Amino acid sequence: MPKNTVLISITVPDTKKVYFASDQHLGAPNKEKSFVREQKFLNWLNEVKDDAAAIFLLGDLFDFWFEYKTVVPKGFVRVLGKLAEIRDSGTPIYFFVGNHDLWMRDYFETELNIPVFHSPQQFEINQKLFLVGHGDGLGPHDKGYKRMKKVFTFPLFKWMFRWLHPDLGVRLGQYMSVKNKMISGDEDFKFLGEDKEWLVQYCKRKLETEHYDYFVFGHRHLPLNIQLNEQSKYINLGDWVQYFTYASFENSELSLKEYDTKS
Repeated sequence: MPKNTVLISITVPDTKKVYFASDQHLGAPNKEKSFVREQKFLNWLNEVKDDAAAIFLLGDLFDFWFEYKTVVPKGFVRVLGKLAEIRDSGTPIYFFVGNHDLWMRDYFETELNIPVFHSPQQFEINQKLFLVGHGDGLGPHDKGYKRMKKVFTFPLFKWMFRWLHPDLGVRLGQYMSVKNKMISGDEDFKFLGEDKEWLVQYCKRKLETEHYDYFVFGHRHLPLNIQLNEQSKYINLGDWVQYFTYASFENSELSLKEYDTKS
């Protein structure tokens, strides 16, 4: 058995599925183009909500998110309302912060009853062991982002940013998120090969000491389904900017799928 404690165990009936999606980046590059993608994501949520045993959102749902004590960024009301509807129906939703929404505090937990995770977590789903997370800052590379993340998560920096008026703070954050690759992550949309894919290397190192059936991450923006050994797979969920991909777990198998973008 793995050394880590299984935090959440999920039993999926034969008629149900578990869904995973990541990197919607709502709000980017502008309101008009974001709205088109938001509608596609809402269509997907409407399609999967009836047979979902659980839904995992693996970060960067928003291109920028910062929670003041009494203020959250304007917009996204349709998605937030749909998540509230699904959660109120009894379907569990698990949210992982990404590098674009790493300043999330307790809004999802208090308003939507959706737990928020800031680091990879273990789940046992129908006796299959998953390691799930956004994926940023893991593995041997991504060094520029790792340095920048330390700055942005430093309590003094967050305290100083919170003193900016929301009109200024949110506008500044949105600009930085779209323009600054040190924050956004310098994503390479081409597969680099297993020896250079840093999340693949991270997964392989984890397997040296403990077993997982599935590693599920986002952040990379490239749909990937890689067999790590005879028993373990790494799935990267791609994104809802270019690929509109997600993963579905049913009958003890996790599959990477593409949503019909004409919907």
